[in-house]
Amino acid sequence: MARAATYDRNDALDAAMRLFWTKGYHATSMKDLEQTLSMRPGSIYAAFHSKEQLFRETLDRYSARMEADLTRLVMQSPAPLKALQSHLLSLADLTPCDRPSTACMLVKSLLELPQDGELRDFITDHLDRVEALIAAALKRSAQLGELRDSCDPDRLARRIQTYIFGLKIQAQRQKDPQRMQELCGDLAEELGRIGGGAVARTT
Repeated sequence: MARAATYDRNDALDAAMRLFWTKGYHATSMKDLEQTLSMRPGSIYAAFHSKEQLFRETLDRYSARMEADLTRLVMQSPAPLKALQSHLLSLADLTPCDRPSTACMLVKSLLELPQDGELRDFITDHLDRVEALIAAALKRSAQLGELRDSCDPDRLARRIQTYIFGLKIQAQRQKDPQRMQELCGDLAEELGRIGGGAVARTT
């Protein structure tokens, strides 16, 4: 009879995700994983097969949550473009939180990997899915008359994804809340002008 697992897989994945998000894939050692997961090396390999497979599962987990949040934000909104503007404004909040980093785990992981390789392709596939969700929301905006006809939803989606990830990185270095609010407000207003409308400034 197979021995029952003595760990909670969800808890282990959450702990590993926070560790990889903080330290990065290469800087995270097996010793780090053993201590963080409170598991012996053999148990880690039995449960996840390898460090890379564990890393992939944490990226899947992170991406699934990001996609679910984005779906709730824009795909279910009666005004997707305005919802995206509001999201840009929300990124101005520099209040400390319980996340390891404000920067996107996918972007941080991508930056530390070589230009070629299956692991890099795995991450870019996740980023492509996020971009596709934004593009789908913008296509809804066009159908609702919220986006001017001359706008290319796919092209605009790439710009918005760049805004979102850039702002999350900026939040890592910005100490002045006023400057961060101004930056987020500028980008939200720019998005409104591109779409054909405007958004009220909060500063």
